[in-house]
Amino acid sequence: MKKEGSGISNMDNHRQMPWHSEQMEEVYRKLDTSADGLSDAEAAERLRKNGRNVLRQKPPKTIAQMLKAQIMDPMVLILIGAASCSAVLREWTEAVVIFTIVVINAAIGIVQEKKAQSSMEALRNMSALTAKALRQGEESIVPAAELVIGDVVHLGDGDMVPADIRLIESANLKVQEASLTGESVPSEKEAHIILPEATVLGDRCNMAYHSSIVTYGRACGVVVATGMDTEVGGIAGMLDNEDELDTPLKRKLNAAGKTLTVAGLIVCVLIFIIGALYERPLIPQFLVAISLAISIIPEGLPATATIVMALGVQRMAKKNALIRRLPAVETLGSATVICSDKTGTLTLNKMTVTHIAVNGDFESGRATPIREAVGQHPEVYREMVYAAALCNDASIDPDRSGEIIGDPTEGALIYMAQEFGIDHELLEEAYPRLFEQPFDSERKRMTTVQEIDGSCIAYTKGAVDEMLPLCSHMLTSRGVRPMTKADRDNIAELCHVMSEEALRVLGVCLRTLSSIPSDDDGNVEEDMTFVGALGMIDPPRKEVAESVRVCREAGIRTVMITGDHKVTALAIAKELGIYESGDTVISGEELDAMDDAALKESVRTASVYARVSPADKLRIIKALKSAGEVVAMTGDGVNDSPALKAADIGVAMGKAGTDVAKEASDMILLDDSFTTIAYAIKEGRRVYRNIQKVIQFLLAGNIAEILTLLAATVFNFDAPLLAVHILWVNLATATLPALALGVDPASRNIMKHQPVKSGTLFEKDLVSRVVTQGVFVAAMTTAAYWIGVTTGTHAAGQTMAFCTLAFSQMLRAFNQRSNTEPVWVRAEGLNPWLFITFAVSAALMACILFISPLQSAFRLAPLSGVQWGAAAGLSLLTVVQVEVVKWIRRRRDRMRQ
Repeated sequence: MKKEGSGISNMDNHRQMPWHSEQMEEVYRKLDTSADGLSDAEAAERLRKNGRNVLRQKPPKTIAQMLKAQIMDPMVLILIGAASCSAVLREWTEAVVIFTIVVINAAIGIVQEKKAQSSMEALRNMSALTAKALRQGEESIVPAAELVIGDVVHLGDGDMVPADIRLIESANLKVQEASLTGESVPSEKEAHIILPEATVLGDRCNMAYHSSIVTYGRACGVVVATGMDTEVGGIAGMLDNEDELDTPLKRKLNAAGKTLTVAGLIVCVLIFIIGALYERPLIPQFLVAISLAISIIPEGLPATATIVMALGVQRMAKKNALIRRLPAVETLGSATVICSDKTGTLTLNKMTVTHIAVNGDFESGRATPIREAVGQHPEVYREMVYAAALCNDASIDPDRSGEIIGDPTEGALIYMAQEFGIDHELLEEAYPRLFEQPFDSERKRMTTVQEIDGSCIAYTKGAVDEMLPLCSHMLTSRGVRPMTKADRDNIAELCHVMSEEALRVLGVCLRTLSSIPSDDDGNVEEDMTFVGALGMIDPPRKEVAESVRVCREAGIRTVMITGDHKVTALAIAKELGIYESGDTVISGEELDAMDDAALKESVRTASVYARVSPADKLRIIKALKSAGEVVAMTGDGVNDSPALKAADIGVAMGKAGTDVAKEASDMILLDDSFTTIAYAIKEGRRVYRNIQKVIQFLLAGNIAEILTLLAATVFNFDAPLLAVHILWVNLATATLPALALGVDPASRNIMKHQPVKSGTLFEKDLVSRVVTQGVFVAAMTTAAYWIGVTTGTHAAGQTMAFCTLAFSQMLRAFNQRSNTEPVWVRAEGLNPWLFITFAVSAALMACILFISPLQSAFRLAPLSGVQWGAAAGLSLLTVVQVEVVKWIRRRRDRMRQ
């Protein structure tokens, strides 16, 4: 036992030490410990110095931090500036309204982020709670968080490894390391092997790593790293080095905000110059400039975009997709590449027997799919099923339906027996185990003995190449016969073929004994009869292939990135349609040999990356982004976490995902279904297109306001519109219909379009539509003003201009749903919210037009019947103009075709 008070300063940066290549004596010396572990006092001192065995987690954002992030948005800053100017000029109505918009927008964003934080707290449950450690020379149960370097820990079936451990002793130990390495098959461990220093993490058979799970056997080992110094901690630390990334929508909205800011400044300066030329008084001229600044800012855009995304979040939540960061709902709609981990994401993370080879299968060279074998009852199948159920240490978990306690490979055999109608528990009760030779890594096989129908039968399962030399006979449909060289060659050849198809091959033998062995060391594994072979794999999820096809049709490539072997990865990729002719497959070794320039070029054609490390995954994601791709990354393991955070959007699995992966993600699939991603893409595209509709709708109205005021200023006319009129139109008659457009149903063909790669929301066609519509509405508004002035007063002209602008906004909302289809064609389905918002906006307009106090507050005048008719007719013409442009476009497209 380690003496109290010893120094441990030599353990700095110990995680980087190649513990797997050290002799145990050297490990003890460097860690200042022994096989008897530590004393309580020494453990307490080390805990005080090195800290608890926990992973560092970023503290959740405070309300103040969330508020700051909301306020620093460029569009919001523009609104705050406009409100401040209005307050300085004592335009209190405008100031209050704009500040209200800012508060609502910030509140929506903060509420959504707090919801995501609460959901993450509910999902957080990763660390092992206790560990069996030697303290004072005796085994003690200690909190896993209080383990220290130098502790000696015992491991058994079902234990979660509580720290990084160098094994001292092991007996038939298998450890599931899928969350760290990506391999679905448990790793076999052997304590006494000394490995080369360059051995990759997945092949270090004398080490057990934090958060992996013991599926078979037992061991003891010495703790060499805890907390953030473990391999898992190192990956978690990589997350701290990744900056918080803007999503494509945030970048585009920020770009829009900057564009509008520049445009606003130019217009304001221009107005001042024109006013100076006309020698207008400063204050009135400044009021006109403020009116123009307000008109150039779509006040409703930030709040509308936020609400549209929040509604998208609610719809996705009903489809088992938890959005942790609001803009992420749109990002998948812009994705061009989905990078996915294999194990647990594309596959079930559940070993399954898919093929069975017996008797004539070895002569034909073709294994029989398990679904074809089920239902047949030759003797040879019975022996295979009995061996699978009886030569087995796994069991069904009584507390978790469909889950296995024990080794996943043995669990697959239990499920296979069930497919043949055999309950392994009932079989074990009928034929209890009388003798066994446990599995070990040297023999690579396991044997059990049962008394069946009055005979002592020994069943053996294990590696075929290890068992064939021990077999003298072969079971056929006609009974047992001596095994020939041709039989051996046929068996070896078929097993090789199955291995090349990424199947894990397991052989089954039997032997009839004269009596039960009395000596525990007795060897029954000789003169055996070969029964057959089983092929198993972690199968792909049935629904994934269709999702991959849908994504490809939508112009989105799916790329597999896994820590599993190349053969297995390629077989799964081909079955799912991820790999196609002409694609390339890159291994971790090949990746290491590439510089960044070569990798950037290779990512264009690579569809499978195999045997890669967490750092490799991160490098691949960055290479794809540098190549101009919008990257979504799915995963469930700790090893996926850095790449999840670096991607434009990280998607973690909610059930099988580790806590670190969930924390790094933007979206969590609560049902672990890859098909939810296809739905998310559709929903993201719907959100993106609807936001574009909103932008087109709002900015066309804003341009109309700008041009109306600018024309009046240039020609030295009185202002056709007041600032309060512009604010009312932007908020009461534009924002409500804009919200209705934001929930428009998705187009039927939305998943047949290519992703939008543009770096701006202002695509070429959108800009032309905004400008033409804005110019026409401005012309109608100006015409209304002149009709009002010539048939009445200046106040009547302003009232007519205000009504024309407001009603044209309300009516144009109906033909903004599609840029090609006529307004009367509902190809995307009915949107009742457009009618509801139209009615609400009309009611609000009626209030300020016909209620005297409000009419006076807005400086409006009563209109005659002729003036009302002119305003209504000019408003309708703005709808006609949009429909005429659509008709011209449809005719032009038909002529091109």
